[in-house]
Amino acid sequence: MTSAPAVVGVIGGGRMGAGIAQSFATAGSAVTVVESDEQAAAAALGRVADGLKRAFERGALTESAEDVLARVTTVPSVDALPPHADLVVEAVPEDAALKARLLAAAEQAVRPATVLASNTSSLSVTDLAAALNRPARFVGMHFFNPVPASELVEIVVAPETGADTLEAALGWTHCLGKKDVVVQDSPGFASSRLGLALGLEAIRMVEEGVAAPDAIDDAMRLGYKHPMGPLRLTDLVGLDVRLAIAEHLHATLGERFAPPRLLREKVARGELGRKTGKGFHTWE
Repeated sequence: MTSAPAVVGVIGGGRMGAGIAQSFATAGSAVTVVESDEQAAAAALGRVADGLKRAFERGALTESAEDVLARVTTVPSVDALPPHADLVVEAVPEDAALKARLLAAAEQAVRPATVLASNTSSLSVTDLAAALNRPARFVGMHFFNPVPASELVEIVVAPETGADTLEAALGWTHCLGKKDVVVQDSPGFASSRLGLALGLEAIRMVEEGVAAPDAIDDAMRLGYKHPMGPLRLTDLVGLDVRLAIAEHLHATLGERFAPPRLLREKVARGELGRKTGKGFHTWE
């Protein structure tokens, strides 16, 4: 499969959902974003428009931002997704019950051949598939932030994921100009599990006074050639998101993923990283 899906649904128009919508619209797909009210829908379209403007300024678009944006529409509920969608990607917060409910509703709204995907970064794809009547048409497609610029999509395969579903997900990943890693469903998959382990240890080092955040980040960036340090990456992902993943992995994999006290304190103070202007670093 070398072409983009003709019709894509995206459930949730936050930072990740808007980035997914932008990526598929740029590849030529007609994209429908589900948001629950007019204000949220307008905000989602604004995020896509801003992302397209930045992409155009970088020379990353082969057509105008306005022409790409014209392929993105919004609807107020999952029930209004295009029935003939080739792919529907769920991109709501990391709440297993919410994801399962929306995926089950999406399955009812589209044709049997539609592939459903979750953008979850840590929740069990197998458990989410249990809410569906057609689990063979379900797969994890874990995109990375910022979606348009990130090279990676982590494809998460549950035991009942069909071979044709996996093939479709891989083809669509490649048509976006991204690379895949395929992992079997397990807590945290490959990326979140390894990335979180490094991030949590970096937070503990700050908590214990081993070094300042800048020093820890520079050590990994300059010494180990990471593109950015683990604390700056935590700010980019969101401290609240990292805490939620840590709590899930703590419950499923044990004490090595116990959230540090400092992480809980910062989240409680609203220091969530780049999106609030302050985390382990200060953002303008």
